[in-house]
Amino acid sequence: MNNKTAIVTGTSSGFGLSTSVELARKGFTVIAAMRNSRKSSSLLEEARKHGVESRIFVFELDVTDEDSILAFQTQVLDEYGRVDVLINNAGYAGAGFVEEISMDEYRSQFETNVFGVIAVTKAFLPVMRKQRHGCIINVSSISGKVAFPGLSPYIASKHAIEGWSESLRLEMQPFGVKVVLIEPGSYKTNIWSSGKQIAVESLQSNSPYQDYLQSIERYIAKGENSFGDPLEVARKIAEIAEMEKPGMRYPIGRGVKTSIFLKVLLPWRIWEKIIISKLFKK
Repeated sequence: MNNKTAIVTGTSSGFGLSTSVELARKGFTVIAAMRNSRKSSSLLEEARKHGVESRIFVFELDVTDEDSILAFQTQVLDEYGRVDVLINNAGYAGAGFVEEISMDEYRSQFETNVFGVIAVTKAFLPVMRKQRHGCIINVSSISGKVAFPGLSPYIASKHAIEGWSESLRLEMQPFGVKVVLIEPGSYKTNIWSSGKQIAVESLQSNSPYQDYLQSIERYIAKGENSFGDPLEVARKIAEIAEMEKPGMRYPIGRGVKTSIFLKVLLPWRIWEKIIISKLFKK
């Protein structure tokens, strides 16, 4: 047992829940942050199944609220005094077509997926720098490398996290703090159900994009049976958390590495033809 302390955000379900349990199984003291602690029952039940409930501590945190972040930072540092691993997982997927997505919806997406990640990280960078030790793992997505129609808020937010993480990694290397991106493909998490927020206009029957939206929904639904188990990602995150010298990026999931490779290799005109043909394939 290593007695290291790990913070995980967005732990009420999906990757965050599974990652919290996996880290606890590896001996970490896990600070499981979620916006509403009343939604902690699934996490604690899973922890009990594995006999690690005593190593997981639920804290409330709204990554879009400065006061919430400050209170969380104060409580964590007062109670634990150190942070060895920070896993920025909290997020959701905004969808719709650019013409129909309001600027407020774009801002909301970035407040959670980008500015929330930056704000929480900034809260714990000083302690990691002073320790000259720490690992920050940002949960990105294949969407941070490969774009897709109808998901521009989410995809733009993940592209932003990719670039920001590169800068942060270079800044923190002299201080012994590691910054890593994990880039999952499609997994069975609620980001594609309750987590997804579709622009109201795109859901209307008179939307000029209605047929396009239906094609995208059919494409996603067709592939749902092949979506991976979130535990696979959780195990990889837990593995990275214990590495002495982790790499920058860890793409994971069915077809992810191939898609990223082809996106880089193929001319854009061929790449877009492949994407469009898949969406509108009869």
